[in-house]
Parts: sequence; C-alpha cells; structure tokens
Amino acid sequence: MPKHSRRYLEVRKLVDRMKYYDVDEAIDLVKKTATAKFDETIELHLATSIDYRKPDQHVRGTISLPHGTGKKVKVLVFAKGDKAKEAQEAGADYVGAEDLVEKIEKEGFLDFDVAIATPDMMRVIGRLGKILGPRGLMPSPKSGTVTQEVGETVKEFKKGRVEVRTDKTGNLHIPIGKRSFTDDQLKENLLSAIEQIMAMKPSGVKGQFIRKAVVASTMGPGIKLDLGKLLSKKK
Repeated sequence: MPKHSRRYLEVRKLVDRMKYYDVDEAIDLVKKTATAKFDETIELHLATSIDYRKPDQHVRGTISLPHGTGKKVKVLVFAKGDKAKEAQEAGADYVGAEDLVEKIEKEGFLDFDVAIATPDMMRVIGRLGKILGPRGLMPSPKSGTVTQEVGETVKEFKKGRVEVRTDKTGNLHIPIGKRSFTDDQLKENLLSAIEQIMAMKPSGVKGQFIRKAVVASTMGPGIKLDLGKLLSKKK
C-alpha cells in the first residue's frame, strides 16, 4: 500500500467514503480537498461497462468543454505547404513534416499535448506509432486529429477540446478544470462531459453504460457521485 502524505490524510477526513454525493456537494468538496500549493486539476473518472477485449466497444474521440480545462495545451501539427501555414496562423506550437518526425525519433522530442496531422502525412508519420501510440499522442481519424481542417482543429484544442479514450480497464479519465474555476464552471464542464460521453456509448454495450463516477483533484481523494441523480440531470 502506498503511503499518503499528512496533507492527504487530513483532507480525506472531509470525504465520507460510503456516501454518493450530489454534483453540487461533490464540486464544493473537491475544491476543499484541493489544498496543494499549485492550482490543482479537477478530474472526472468514469467506470464503464464496456468489454475492452472487444475492439468495437472501445471509446475514443474528443469532447469540448464549455469553459476549457484551464491548461495551456501545446499542439504539434504534421503538415506541409498551405496547411502548415494554416496551422501556424491558428496558433500551433510546432509545425513540420519529416523534420518533426526525425526530431521525435532521434531526439525523443515529446514536449506537446496533442498531435494533429493532415491525411497525406500519415504515410510519413506511420513509423512513429510505437513512440506516440502508447502515450496517446498518435493522430487518429477516430479522435479527429487526422483532418484537413487543421486550423480549426488547432483552435478547438487550444480552447479546451479534450481527447478521451478508455483505458485497459474500461475507464475514462477527463480533466474538467482547475481548482481556481468557479463552482458553476466546474459543474457545467462536468455535466457537459457526461452528456458527450453518453453519446459515445458503443452500440455493442447493453444496459447501463456508465457504472460509476468519481471526481478528484490532482492530489486529493476520490469523491463518489450519485449516478442516479447525475444521469437524471442529463435527461
């Protein structure tokens, strides 16, 4: 068992581990437990009923949060010519083609949060799959990061578009803001995230899609959400 800090043990006392909280209570509480010296990220963790062994049940895509995530997102774009210029004008942090592929391969360059590519670049960057894939950085049509609309896509990720994908246990982990956000901003982001994830339910999943929902700050304990009340807000 990992040892927890004194600070963590103190804030954990604020949370009733047997209780399922209403969304307003949970947001108030998660901010109270975010007592680190930096502006902690608030995350929504969802356990789903997908069978990860079945590829058609994987969830991968992007969602857009009304108030963004509060994080400055570094965007890299693989593109040439006019599309490279479009990406630069939209505010991409890094733009290139073979030169960027080489930088990633030979120098281990990974100082970015999102990678976008035009379709014609996929042949060039295919060999980066073993490097970018395990880190969730490989451009993919499913996540909307392989596109001709590079300028608009760069702007969306800069504003708060978030890529989501189920891990090997069928769970989703979604940043919904920072400790410095208002309660209303966090609530609106959380409800919007739930609504968009529900719309991604794979057709092969029968019955209840989301089984459990928890909110937590970077350094704080998990706070269980009352799923019945939460999902009723989205009906």
